[in-house]
Amino acid sequence: MELEKLTTEMRNPKSMALDTLSIHDILALMNQEDQQVPQAVKKALPQIESAVDTIAATFKRGGRLFYLGAGTSGRLGVLDAAECVPTFGTAPSMVQGFIAGGMPAMTAAVEGAEDSAKLGQQDLRKAKLAASDTVVGIAASGRTPYVVGGLDYAQRVGAATISLACNHRATISAHAQVAIEVEVGPEILTGSTRLKAGTAQKLVLNMLSTVSMISIGKVYQNLMVDVQPTNEKLVERAKRIIMQATDCSLATATTAFDAAGQDVKLAIVMVLTDMSRDEAAQRLNTVHGFVRKAVN
Repeated sequence: MELEKLTTEMRNPKSMALDTLSIHDILALMNQEDQQVPQAVKKALPQIESAVDTIAATFKRGGRLFYLGAGTSGRLGVLDAAECVPTFGTAPSMVQGFIAGGMPAMTAAVEGAEDSAKLGQQDLRKAKLAASDTVVGIAASGRTPYVVGGLDYAQRVGAATISLACNHRATISAHAQVAIEVEVGPEILTGSTRLKAGTAQKLVLNMLSTVSMISIGKVYQNLMVDVQPTNEKLVERAKRIIMQATDCSLATATTAFDAAGQDVKLAIVMVLTDMSRDEAAQRLNTVHGFVRKAVN
């Protein structure tokens, strides 16, 4: 009965005859419902901004970001954490995602894991959560015990806490310093929160990680200047980024890229300032890695 009161568990009156609709009509309905998601996220922008401020401050003091969730929510957190490494050149430890039941739960349900508050605490304890870190608890329903337990443990440790739910007055909101609630309404497939709720969570997580990384100098103009060239495609992208940032030729970009030890950010500063590698590295270090400050 408690679940039935949650918006994420209610039946959508527009899809009561979902199993009788044509493929075209189902797709049109899904598309129509999905359009509500960005508007719901827009309403939560003030809370999202507070969360970004918190995370950026954590990074600036050398702290880490932890995502904590179960099921789809946990998978989305793990995904966002994993993508920070190639996109922003972060160490794997800087942004970490935990899912109830561990990595096996990424592809299969682990029975009972999300119902344990102790597991949430244990996962963060194993990661040596510290007061300098931030924990983001993610739960579409807003009531997952695994997430509540993790947030409560984080509060006791002194870490900053943020919650992300898809229901108003969510339980986890009372267990976090910053509460983000994005209510997207009932799913067309009742209770399937991998749909609109999952999309909303993905959009918010995109904002949290991307804007936090911009705030600590991981971006110049609108370019991923800390991208890690770990394969052929990314090597070519790295050279293209240098060209776009400096308006130089491919030959110049290639030379600078190699001279900088395949460090895109360093190569850009070298080209724009005509400094040596050591001089450019010292300048970047002085301005805490912000390219714009280094070249100005």
